[in-house]
Amino acid sequence: MVSEGDNTVRGVLVTRPRGEAADTLCASLAAAGYRAHSQPLLELSGLPQLDAAQRHMVMEIDHYQHIIFISANAVRFGMALVTDFWPQMPVGINWYAVGTATARGLEKFGIHAVTPDSDMSSEGLLALPYLRNVEGQRVLIIKGEGGRHTLRAELLRRGALVDELACYRRGLPDLAAGELAARITRWEIDIILLSSGEGLANLLLLLSPAETSKLKAVGFIVPSERVAMLAREAGFDQIVTAENASDMAMLHALQEWRPGPGE
Repeated sequence: MVSEGDNTVRGVLVTRPRGEAADTLCASLAAAGYRAHSQPLLELSGLPQLDAAQRHMVMEIDHYQHIIFISANAVRFGMALVTDFWPQMPVGINWYAVGTATARGLEKFGIHAVTPDSDMSSEGLLALPYLRNVEGQRVLIIKGEGGRHTLRAELLRRGALVDELACYRRGLPDLAAGELAARITRWEIDIILLSSGEGLANLLLLLSPAETSKLKAVGFIVPSERVAMLAREAGFDQIVTAENASDMAMLHALQEWRPGPGE
C-alpha cells in the first residue's frame, strides 16, 4: 500500500498500449529506480481498409487548412495511410499534435506540429490561438475509432468544417479471467499509471468486483482531472493527477506522490 510521503514504491504498472510510448516510459521509470511492469489496458489495431469517404479525405488532404493528430498512435496508423497517397507532404497546412510524443512522431515525416504547452488534451488544443478563429475553414482530425467528441463539437460550434479520419480501433486486451489481478499481485504493484479514461474502463472490465475491491489499496496516477473524476466514481481514493500524460509528467507525479485531502 502506498501512503503519503512514501517513496519506497516497489512496483509501478504502466498501462499504455504496446509500442514505443510504453517502452520509453518503462525505461524512464527503471532509470529512476522503480520496478516498472507493462500491461496494456488497450489493444490497438489498424483498420482493414479505408471506406470511400475516408479515402477521399486522404486523397484531398491538401484541401484542409488544419490537420490535428490526437495521439502518437494516430500518427503511427494515420501517417501510414497518408504516405500511401502523399510521399511528399503538401504545403500550406497547419499541423497540430495533442502532445510532445505525438509531435515527435510527426517530425519523422518532416512535419512541425503546434502543441499545447502543458494541457495535452482536446481542451488544450482548443485553447491554441490558431484554432480560435476557424469559421469556414476545413479541419481534419486524425484519431482512433470512438473516443471523445469534444474537439469536433467545439470546432463545429466555432464554424469550422470538420472531418474525422479514424485510422485504428481500440480493443480489450485478451486476458483470461483473474489474470490481470494475478499479475498485479505477483508484480507487487503499488501504483498504476493510467493513460486514459478508456484504459480505466477496461481495467474495471478485466477485474471482478472482489478484485476491484482489493485494488483500493493501490495508488493511481492519472493524466487529467477528468480521468481522476472517473477513478473516484469507480471507488478508488488514492489518486494523484499528473500535469499531463507525458513521460516527464507521469514520472514527476510518481516522485512527488501526495494523494490529495480525503483521497
